[in-house]
Amino acid sequence: MSKPHTTIRTIRAAVALAMLSLCAVVSAAEPAWVTKSNANAKLVLKVMAKYAPEGASGLGVDGYDEQITDLSRDHFEQTNKDIRAVIAELQKRRKAETDVKIRQDIDILIGSAEDQMRAAGLERKYFVPFDNLADQLFGVVRQTLDPRIPKERQKTLLVRLQKYAGLAKGYRPSTELAVERLQERLKANTNLIGPFKDEVEQAINDSPTLIKGIKDLLSKSELQGWEPSFAALETQLTAYNEHVKKQILSRARKDHRLPAEVYANNLRQFGVDISPQELIAKALTSFAEIRNQMNITAGLIARERKLANPDYRAVMAELKKQQVAPEQVMPLYADRLAQIEAAVRAQNIVSLPARKAVIRMASTAESAAQPAPHMNPPRLIGNTGEYGEFVLTAGMPPDAKGKTLAFDDFTHEAATWTLTAHEARPGHELQFAKMIETGVSTARAVFAFNSVNVEGWALYAEAEMQPYEPLDGQLFALQARMQRAARAFLDPMVNLGEITPEGVKAFLMDEVGLSEGMATQEMQRYTFRAPGQATSYFYGYQRLMETRQAAEVALRKKFNRQAFNDFVLAQGLVPPGLLRQAVLQEFVPAQR
Repeated sequence: MSKPHTTIRTIRAAVALAMLSLCAVVSAAEPAWVTKSNANAKLVLKVMAKYAPEGASGLGVDGYDEQITDLSRDHFEQTNKDIRAVIAELQKRRKAETDVKIRQDIDILIGSAEDQMRAAGLERKYFVPFDNLADQLFGVVRQTLDPRIPKERQKTLLVRLQKYAGLAKGYRPSTELAVERLQERLKANTNLIGPFKDEVEQAINDSPTLIKGIKDLLSKSELQGWEPSFAALETQLTAYNEHVKKQILSRARKDHRLPAEVYANNLRQFGVDISPQELIAKALTSFAEIRNQMNITAGLIARERKLANPDYRAVMAELKKQQVAPEQVMPLYADRLAQIEAAVRAQNIVSLPARKAVIRMASTAESAAQPAPHMNPPRLIGNTGEYGEFVLTAGMPPDAKGKTLAFDDFTHEAATWTLTAHEARPGHELQFAKMIETGVSTARAVFAFNSVNVEGWALYAEAEMQPYEPLDGQLFALQARMQRAARAFLDPMVNLGEITPEGVKAFLMDEVGLSEGMATQEMQRYTFRAPGQATSYFYGYQRLMETRQAAEVALRKKFNRQAFNDFVLAQGLVPPGLLRQAVLQEFVPAQR
């Protein structure tokens, strides 16, 4: 179970969001520079695997499937020592390197390692350690028992379960060790800030669901002999939940806001390289422009369907009434995907693979771990033909008062267009598939990863498909873009104290048209699930559109959309600045 202060940035993001953990694939025709670059990346992967073996094996790195994160002692100083040694070696190699791409990759690796130390230092400086062990263990079990993982590799989970439970020789229960590390830090620094109260309450409330989710996954698996380890873990996690109620909840802070330098670093980690104030200004302007477009589209729909009120909010409310029966949700999304793929091919938007994309419904425990629809990515190391899957969620888990909030945002016909384009094709699923099929360096797939790089493409994919959707689909494509603009000013505003969490929720329901369940999970995302992350969609989209427009200006009539989109996907998850450089220095001259 990866602890945030002991892992490389990509693993921290995977634990927090349960998505988008990436690494490089070795392709049969791997270029020589990629092979050499990957040898450099192994230095950083080795440190990652040492302190977060679950994360490393989840990426597909061999040799760590039976190892678990060592909670028996504090590793902060030793981790930093090891990372500094890696940075020094990479700097030495960079001086001797002549290949431009490899030098760029070394810069990515060094930057990622420095980011990790900065984030770990801030965590150490400010916060009481809080391990949501039920959530972390559920993530490990789900990751290992993923049907896409080879059966032999799944069997290693039995060893991990014994170690987590303290049943293996030389191991003590992870719950006991987590409590010891907490007491150790509290003794060392009495001024540490507790976690946000709502986060702790949600964790306490979700724990039984996640424990049951672990049992369900094990019961449906082909593993034999897991029962004793699970029985011990169930008892330990239940007791740990009581410990959280008594020891953590009493120390929880009522103010959701993070220290200013922590929030600023969050934005940096997610790929946003401008100030919160500049981000707010850009997003407010964009929100107003999108709202104008929505009213135009809503007016056309109102005229077409003879609706009395042409306001975009009223029209969306009417369209949302066309809820699809539960048994028809999956067939409807499959049909939408087929229609979108047909449009992609007819309009020469981007190259698509011949195989089908996968769409499935989330379990109750998965929805508790990650409430929003998402892409469950494939392994890109040791991949044996597995691909990503688009996971639909039904609603928020019950809150601390037992109230359950369902979503109506994704189960009506009009919304299926843009969500499918974002999570499946030509969005995330295609993005990951291209990396599997073409092969990119570990640096560009793992260590360059941040939400701006990933989500920027998916929102761009939505915009590419919008003109080829029916009017109602276009309206909800605009709503999705409006939501991303709202995120980009509401997230920083709530973290700067310029709006309350309740104000955020009300705005999203009243002005963006989200259900209470969706607005609640959005508010939780901004305040404790991943403060800063939600801004990355808007910012990544803006940067990618900026790069495309620069290419169009340079090429004019010679600009080829499909060639541009294929080129972007072939670069891996490089940051916006490096992508723009590649487009202007490689793509544009080649097209000329």
